[in-house]
Amino acid sequence: MSRVAPTEQERSEVPPPTTRPGGISIPLQEPIFGNVADERAHRKSRLAAAYRIFAQFGYDHWVAGHITVRDPEYPDRFWVNPFAADWGRIRSSDLILVDVDGTVLIGEGSLNRAAFAIHSAIHRARPDVNAVAHAHTPNGQAWSATGRPIEPVTQDACAFYGDHALFHEYSGVVYDTEQADRLALALGIHKAILLRHHGLLTVGQTVDEAAFWLHLLETCCATHLRLAAAMAGAPLPIIDHANALLAHDQVGLAAHGWLGFQPLWNKLTVDATDLFD
Repeated sequence: MSRVAPTEQERSEVPPPTTRPGGISIPLQEPIFGNVADERAHRKSRLAAAYRIFAQFGYDHWVAGHITVRDPEYPDRFWVNPFAADWGRIRSSDLILVDVDGTVLIGEGSLNRAAFAIHSAIHRARPDVNAVAHAHTPNGQAWSATGRPIEPVTQDACAFYGDHALFHEYSGVVYDTEQADRLALALGIHKAILLRHHGLLTVGQTVDEAAFWLHLLETCCATHLRLAAAMAGAPLPIIDHANALLAHDQVGLAAHGWLGFQPLWNKLTVDATDLFD
C-alpha cells in the first residue's frame, strides 16, 4: 500500500535528519517515494535486511518463521523469502512475490505454505498493515507456552501494554485458512500476538516497525522469564495503569518501532553490500 505524499505544509513541519558523530545521517521518518519502483526496491531491501538481522539474533530457527511486506503497487500481493532459504544470506533479488492464491509471480524457489496461510490472512484482515513478522524465538516460545500476556513490568514492556493479544489455540503447523483466519481475528487491531506453544508475531506499517517489534517482544519475553523465576510464583511487580498507558504512547507508537530498527539497519549495511543485489 503506497503512502500518500504529504502536503507542502506537512513537509515544512517534518524535522530534517540529524547527524551523529561520524557523519551518519539518521532519518526521522520513513522516506516518501516519487514512484512505485523506488518504493518497491526500498521495501525489498528492508525485508532482506530484516531476515539477516533476525539470523544474527538467532531467530532463524530451523525452517520456521517468515517476514513479509505488501507490494506497493499491488496491495493483494506480498514479498517473502523462498522456503528454506538461509536468512543470514538473503538478498533483495532472492525474494519472491506471491498473490492471493499463493502463486509465485516473481522469483525462484517454493513458497512456505504456513507463511502463505498466516500472512495472507493478516494482510487481508489488516489493510493498515504492510509488514508481518513471525519467528520461533527461544524466549518467545517459552513465554508463549505459559499462556500469559506481557505485563507492564518495564518501560520496554509498556510498548505492548493494551496492544497485544494471545492465541491459545494450537493444532500443529498453520496450513489451513480457517486457523489462519482465527489467528488474524485474535490479533485484532493490535501490533503483536503471542501464539501459545508456537512463537511470536508482530505487524507494522513498515518492515522496520514489524521487525523491531518482534525483536523487542522477544527481549520482553526474556525479561518476563527471568522475573517470573525470581518471584518464585508471586505476582509480577507491574507499573500502574496510568503510567503504563503513558509509557506506551512514549515508546510504543509506529514511529518508535520504525526508529528502533534504524540502528540495526545501519550496523548491518556497513558491510552487507550484497544485500542490494
